[in-house]
Amino acid sequence: MHLLNLGILAHVDAGKTSLTERLLHTVGVIDEIGSVDDGSTQTDSSALERQRGITIKSAVVSFAVDDTTVNLIDTPGHPDFIAEVERVLGVLDGAVLVVSAVEGVQAQTRVLMRTLQRLRIPTLIFVNKIDRRGARCADVLERIAERLTPAVVPMGEVGEQGTRAAYFTPYPAARLLPHLLDPLADHDEELLAAYVEDRMSYGRLRSALVAQTGAAQVHPVFFGSATTGAGVPELIAGVRELLPGATSDADAPVSGTVFKVERGAAGEKIAYARLFSGTLRTRDRLTLHGGEEGKVTGISVFDGGSDVRAESVTAGRIARLWGLGAVRIGDTLGAARTSSADGHHFAPPTLETVVSPRRTGDRGALHLALTQLAEQDPLIDLRQDDVRGEVSVSLYGEVQKEVIQATLEDEFGIDVVFRETTPLCVERPVGTGAAVEFNKKDANPFLATVGLRVDAAPVGSGVSFRLEVELGSMPYAFFKAVEDTVQETLGQGVHGWQVTDCTVTMTHSGYSPRQSHAHQRFDKSMSSTGADFRGLTPLVLMDALRAAGSRVNEPMNRFRLEAPADTLAVVLPVLARQRAVPQTTRMLGATCVLEGVLPVMETHGLEQLLPGLTRGEGELECAFDHYAPVAHGAIPDRPRTDMNPLDRKEYLLHVTRRTSG
Repeated sequence: MHLLNLGILAHVDAGKTSLTERLLHTVGVIDEIGSVDDGSTQTDSSALERQRGITIKSAVVSFAVDDTTVNLIDTPGHPDFIAEVERVLGVLDGAVLVVSAVEGVQAQTRVLMRTLQRLRIPTLIFVNKIDRRGARCADVLERIAERLTPAVVPMGEVGEQGTRAAYFTPYPAARLLPHLLDPLADHDEELLAAYVEDRMSYGRLRSALVAQTGAAQVHPVFFGSATTGAGVPELIAGVRELLPGATSDADAPVSGTVFKVERGAAGEKIAYARLFSGTLRTRDRLTLHGGEEGKVTGISVFDGGSDVRAESVTAGRIARLWGLGAVRIGDTLGAARTSSADGHHFAPPTLETVVSPRRTGDRGALHLALTQLAEQDPLIDLRQDDVRGEVSVSLYGEVQKEVIQATLEDEFGIDVVFRETTPLCVERPVGTGAAVEFNKKDANPFLATVGLRVDAAPVGSGVSFRLEVELGSMPYAFFKAVEDTVQETLGQGVHGWQVTDCTVTMTHSGYSPRQSHAHQRFDKSMSSTGADFRGLTPLVLMDALRAAGSRVNEPMNRFRLEAPADTLAVVLPVLARQRAVPQTTRMLGATCVLEGVLPVMETHGLEQLLPGLTRGEGELECAFDHYAPVAHGAIPDRPRTDMNPLDRKEYLLHVTRRTSG
């Protein structure tokens, strides 16, 4: 039995969940097709998903096609839930990217396709909604080739598009051959030579199509309708023939990854994991992040449309695991696995908001609830402000904020309010700055010498820590205390934002060796400890950062705007007010295409204004691109949640209270 872990990905409202329902019905897993509008689908299981008609969490369902077991993973389409998609990518053997025949290629489609290509995940494209009024299959195919990838192979043609009678007819060999030759020959010169020498056979081209699809070099395109079922049997046949199954070794050491964590009815953690090698059994012990250990107390695997209890799970399969109380999303189970699918593939959240309970007595419950939500979505970064009694959460967009609000009320009984959403900025040093404080000199209250230099580093390089002192000049634990504290302190720079793209070098070090009075025990008041270095480092680092100077950078989107050319006179002034900077302009018939950059904070406002400016004909695509220095208005400051090492007196007061308390 072959295994295939298949992801269904799409932009919002492309019909992805409806396609999942149709696939399950076609292969006999369900008797009736659920409706997204009615909230009766298999994979949108939560009350909130059914209520809003969108997928929020990834869901797994299994079915068989001939001798292949397919684990189908339905993912969210809305860009606010891109983190959920990111976690699924690492467990896929192949994907189906759904594009609407009416709306065509959207910004989210392009983001998804770029990521699938970068990770070399074999992908089929399914153009859905061929039965809908306004379907334009030929135009959409051209747009796919133009804006997603030219390496596409249409597998058939559509008849009576835009009507309920729309159908998909696979090309016979003679008609498919010319569509195959060009994209396949780009990756195999032998094919072109064989064609020129009249040695080409359809069988050889078909084999090349299977091989190159499996290598993510070309992407077959199918057309159909999830509503009527047109083209779906052909898509299923394409999945079976063209996408490679899972490669696995059940006898090798256990290696897997956790891509989803949810809470059961009793509050217990349930981990969704893909096993890449080995066999995992109940009562097996696993080492998780940070050396935490857990014992598997229960396993279920996906089979026949649901998950069933099992004593073990073998390589290639996806399972639900019980008993791992410390498990987190992204944890490696067993042996580590190096893969291009590891790590972040999409931009981080670029927005932030403060969330507060309407009832003051719910503050503790709110923090606990948000912590549990962050377990399920690690990119919901929580920021606790004990001084103001507030919690901030990072976001991708307004819809995600609404979903968090509804989840807190429905699942935890907590009514909350959000402040206005603000952009998540970063700070970058602009020069070089240094500072040093010596042990037992001046006003240094700590038994430590710490000298640090901050240097600006190239954009995208992150933070690095280096030594210009001898590693053996003091105990290693003290160096580690400095390095760890540097990383923590850079979470809030001069203006309160995360500091990035810099090199921090330790230039001076010193300590007081262990000392004791005669015939007495070790005297902490005379000897350095790690607490001395952890206490002094923030003061020195902030002095060095202030000397280097730092600049606040705001998140910027790259945008692509299509609008009727005769509306430019009203569109361009609005773009200027929204601080958009068009960089290229070109004409496509009567349509003008503008591309440029736009502050993330202004994107939502432009989306609201655009329909009125363009008679409803404007199309705006936006995706995070980079951070740029804030060039207009006051420099935004973020309220500090640390002990404020920028104010020496206040900082030392906090440290004294903490150590004495």
